This record gives sequence, structure tokens and C-alpha cells, in this order.
Amino acid sequence: MEAPRAQRLDDRLHLSHGPIDLIIGADGAREAAFAAAWDRFQTVLTELVSELPLLRRAVGEAPHGPTARRMVAACLPHRPAFVTPMAAVAGAVADEILTAMRKVPLTRAYVNNGGDIALFLSPGARFKLAIAAPDGAPLGLVEIAHADGARGVATSGLGGRSFSLGIADAVTVLAPTAAMADVAATLIANAVDLPGHPAIRRAPAHDLQPDSDLGARLVTTHRGALLASDTALALDRGAALAESLIARGLALSAALFLDGQHRLVGHTHPLILRSPTHA
Repeated sequence: MEAPRAQRLDDRLHLSHGPIDLIIGADGAREAAFAAAWDRFQTVLTELVSELPLLRRAVGEAPHGPTARRMVAACLPHRPAFVTPMAAVAGAVADEILTAMRKVPLTRAYVNNGGDIALFLSPGARFKLAIAAPDGAPLGLVEIAHADGARGVATSGLGGRSFSLGIADAVTVLAPTAAMADVAATLIANAVDLPGHPAIRRAPAHDLQPDSDLGARLVTTHRGALLASDTALALDRGAALAESLIARGLALSAALFLDGQHRLVGHTHPLILRSPTHA
């Protein structure tokens, strides 16, 4: 495995190691925060790999590493639904690095792990971010304020880095932590679905990736043309789960997108500033 790498991008820091690719920004004691991020980052992947067999099983047994413990903590409240700690890995890594950075004085900071983002906002600070589908298509713009309580953002759906059991173009979730947002976005995106629909093709996850944590579960490989009524039904199913998770405190808001339609659940409504392809 290649060694961890760090690169400055003007006022941002780029850290990469294997599949982990972070873009980091900080206002305040920036250089000290970047040094803390780099120091913590260098062993994160090694720690996760050492416990990978456990992290690929249904959530239950407690791991040892701090990032792995974040993953399990984010997933446990969703039982008995099937979920493995890997559903929270990107968000948990972002949370872990941000925690290291917060040991120095900051007014605002973020760790973006492939679109799953951990945030720190001091009173009065705000953070704007674009909502995009996993294929990069722009879907909207969100502005988060300190008082909103959202410190994590994650997006899941077809075309992303991980398999999806559903058919959503994208589901973006705001939550108290990035790990919580990550697992909630995954599960809501899975719920945006039309089981048995002839326009949807699926395959066992382990046929596509032998070591997938999803095993023999059927993941979506293709979504064909849908009737508007079918799209609405799939979105309603995802929105119902989103409402349940928000009521339980496992998410704060969610924006669900599918085939030109969308649903906004929770406190997302005042945060969506524009939706260029989904009016």
C-alpha cells in the first residue's frame, strides 16, 4: 500500500491514502489545524484495515480503533435493519480528522471525504455547499448556520463509490455528525426503490465485488425509464424512512432526488437555495 500523502492547495490541504481522499479547510489557526490533521491521518487507514473483517459484518461487536468505534456508534441505532459499519466509514473518517483539528483555535473548519463532510462552525459562522448527484450533476445549494446544529453532511445514491440497494439519483442528509449523516443517507437511498420493477436490474453484490460487505444482497446495476407515478412512489418510500430517522434524532433533514422529482424532509426546506435541475 502506498504511503499517506499531503499536498497544499492554496488555503486548503489535500490528504490521500489508498481509498481515502480528503480536502480540508480551516479558518483560525490554520497551519496548526493542518498539522494536527496530517498527524492523525497517517495511521487512520492502517487502523481500519486491521479490523476490516469485523467492519464488514452486520453491526454489533465493538471494535478497538477510534474511527471504527465512530462507525459502529453511528450504525447501532439503526438495528434491527441490516447495516454494516462500512455504511459510515467515509463520514467517520471525516469526523475523526476534524476532531484532531479542533484541538487548536478555529472559527470554521471542514473535512470533505469524497462528498461526506464533517463541519465545525463557531457562533455566527456559516457554510455553503452544493448538493450533487454521485455522478456530479448539480442538484441544489445548501447553507448551514451554526444554530442549525448540522455538523455532518453526506450523499448516497446510484453512481457513487459504494453499491446501492435503491434507485435514487441522490439522497443528501444533514445530521449532528458526518458518520450519522453517512449511514442515514445510505439507508434512505436504499429505501428509494421499486422492488420487482422491470426497468430495474440488480445483481448480488459479491458477484460484482467479492469482498463486499453486502454479500449476496441484490444491488442496483441499472435503472431504466420510469413513469412519473413510479418515481413519486419510490421517493415517498424514501421520505417515509427519512421522516422516521429525523423523529428519532438520527438525522436533521434530507433531500431526495430521483428522475426529475425531489422530496425535502425535515429542516431542509429553508436551506435549499436553488435547485437548478429539479424545479
